Parts: sequence; C-alpha cells; structure tokens
Amino acid sequence: MKTILFQGDSITDAGRSREDDNNTGLGYPTLVKGELGFEHPGDFTFINRGISGNRVVDLYARMKIDIINLKPDVMSILIGVNDVWHEVERQNGVAAEKYEKIYSMLIEEIKEALPDIKIMILEPFVLKASATEKEWDTFHTEVLKRAEKAKAIAEKYDLPFIPLQDKFDQAEKLMPANYWLRDGVHPTTMGHELIKREWIKTFKSL
Repeated sequence: MKTILFQGDSITDAGRSREDDNNTGLGYPTLVKGELGFEHPGDFTFINRGISGNRVVDLYARMKIDIINLKPDVMSILIGVNDVWHEVERQNGVAAEKYEKIYSMLIEEIKEALPDIKIMILEPFVLKASATEKEWDTFHTEVLKRAEKAKAIAEKYDLPFIPLQDKFDQAEKLMPANYWLRDGVHPTTMGHELIKREWIKTFKSL
C-alpha cells in the first residue's frame, strides 16, 4: 500500500482532523481520496498534513515530523499565498527570493531523506474577491512571483508542476471569482474540484 501525502496551507488543510488521519477535510485531498480510493480499493493510504496559515518557512520547520517521518511514496505541495498575505496583513511574509531558497532547501532535504519519493508541485494562485480586492495589485503581482518560483523549483529538481492560476482565470470567465474561490484565496467546493482534476491528471502521468 502506497502513502499519498498532501502538504500546504489552509487550502490543503480544509478542516482536516488533527487527531484522525482518516479525516482528510473538505477540500481537494478528500476529493482525490474519493476518486483514487474508489478506482483502486486498498492501494493507497491518504494523509493530509496541510496547516492553515502556513508559509514556506513554516512547512520547512515541520518537515521532519510531517513529511520525512511519514515516509510517503507520493507527496504534493501547495504553498505560497500566505507568504504574500502575511506581508499584506502583518508585515510577516516571505520575500520571493527567500521563498525560492527555503523551498529549494525543503525539496533537497526531503529527497535526501526519501530518495524514492515522488513530489508534485502545485502552483499558488489568487483571484480578485473579498480578501484580496483591497490590495489586489500586491496580491496579483506577488503571488505570481511565488508561482514563477514554484515552477522554477519544479524544473530545477525535475518534478511535475501543476499549473492552477490559468485554470482559475479561465474558470472566472464562466462564473465570478467567488464561485471558485470564496474570498479570492480559499476554494469553494467547485474550486477544490478544479484542483482535484488537475492533481489527478498529473498523478496519473507519474
């Protein structure tokens, strides 16, 4: 049985249990679990260790207990919007260059400890809605920078990259931003479904 680990911030966390790994929350990890668990009964264990509010430095700090010790076979990482949001709200963000540096350290140390792990990098994204519209120029510019850094890291370490910003931009042409991301950051059920579909598509190409 292979272990699939979901890592990230509140978008991944999505209300998951801290006590019961079977409760993977209300977001894309559970949608992935439902599809893969149905198609391949008993083949996978699914663990969600996303934590709301996390920046890349927070994920790096808990790498040992929440990644390496779990020995996952496959892991996806979605991190970056809080590296911007925390700067906007409380001047405690992570600059794009430092984001790339810490993210690179994270990947290198994981690969050193778990040489056979397969890692998928998800692109951070943002839309203009209630949480982001007041500082939209900053959110749009800075999240895009983190997205570019995430893609560069995927290329540097030859990891699959899952583009999401363009998918949400296209989705916004069908329905308003808050239909997909309720506040411009956190996905609705439909937004999580969008992420799940891109996640599954990439996973099946591993």
